[in-house]
Amino acid sequence: MSKNKQSCAVGIIAEYNPFHNGHAYHIKKAKELTGSDYCIIAMSGDFVQRGAPAIYDKHTRTAMALSCGADLVLEIPSLFASSSAEDFAACGVALLDSLGVINSLCFGSESGDVGKLSGIASILATEPVSYTEHLKKALKNGATFPEARNHGLISSGVLGAEDASILASPNNILGIEYCKALHRQKSSMIPVTISREGMGYHETGLTEGVYGSATGIRKALKESCGHLAAETPALLHVPEPVTEMMKQGFPMFPQDLSGLLNTSLLRLAQEGTSYKKFADVSKELAARIQGQLPDYLSFEEKVGSLKTRQYTYTRVSRALLHIILDVTLDKVQSGRRVGYAPYARVLGFKKASSGLMGEIKQRGSIPLITKTADAGMTLKGDAWSMLSQDFYCSHIYQTLVQDKYHIKRNNEFTQPLIIL
Repeated sequence: MSKNKQSCAVGIIAEYNPFHNGHAYHIKKAKELTGSDYCIIAMSGDFVQRGAPAIYDKHTRTAMALSCGADLVLEIPSLFASSSAEDFAACGVALLDSLGVINSLCFGSESGDVGKLSGIASILATEPVSYTEHLKKALKNGATFPEARNHGLISSGVLGAEDASILASPNNILGIEYCKALHRQKSSMIPVTISREGMGYHETGLTEGVYGSATGIRKALKESCGHLAAETPALLHVPEPVTEMMKQGFPMFPQDLSGLLNTSLLRLAQEGTSYKKFADVSKELAARIQGQLPDYLSFEEKVGSLKTRQYTYTRVSRALLHIILDVTLDKVQSGRRVGYAPYARVLGFKKASSGLMGEIKQRGSIPLITKTADAGMTLKGDAWSMLSQDFYCSHIYQTLVQDKYHIKRNNEFTQPLIIL
């Protein structure tokens, strides 16, 4: 390759919670379809969008991705890794677009039709008046947001019922949010989608020879209590290098947050701090939390007790996680103001792809953070506050792992980059 020729790279926004065969297929197809030399991953850190700890820490999941086709893994800032689909997608797109080397953004979807997904995204990005009027009316009448959105799209006439049904599938929803973010940010990255293969996103069953879902694999890992044997069903659905990492890993589950959640809720009440200051906690949800304060429940039991028709399980999980992690609405708004991703935190890369780092430093519009100890000299103001929040969240995760497994872990300042 010529020294002056820019490499062709494809970007993927992911959680890899955990990494499985379907993810390896996605990376391989993304490179093939786009003719890319490299695949760059924007990955959630130690906490994920569903409002839970990642099943394995971000460094383990980085190693999994690099061993199965990824060339560079960057961390999605924690303020948005556990946020709504809209903010999660906006942050991932902003991060990848700011690198200056990515030509295409590739994502999986149930639809497999990028034209339809982009078309719906364009409508949602511009929010026609007729649509927003019907949306608000449906919300006022007690509909959930997904119900109100579909009602608004159909009743306003901007979308037919068949096309609106695309929004009923989780990967389609994320794909539309990615396209919406590309539209709003005027990104030059081209959206590319791959039809999802195997089990559905929420399906928990695992069938040999069929790509299993991350949900199903997490369920199998939970049932095995983290003790993996050769016959553990989850191991049939992950690439061979990942199998060994899972066997040596320290899986975490939502119930591992239980003690910290109850302590956080009691402490905040004692201090007189309103739960409403935290992201995703409405006035009504804050009142429900306050009303249940004396009851000691596990994290999952607490979510179940707070869940209503309007407040879904995932929404409540995110709200409670934000309380634990001190993710306030003010911090989220500050993150949006600085463009979602004012830095690119490197978690790991392949030695063979080291030239890519030089290209990003040359062409990118945000700092590339490879040494956490030096980051304070590079970042200032809200950007430094965001990265400090990342450190804080990961230190909480590392503390939980150490307490559960009675082991010593590297912290954010002693953990080296993952280089394969």
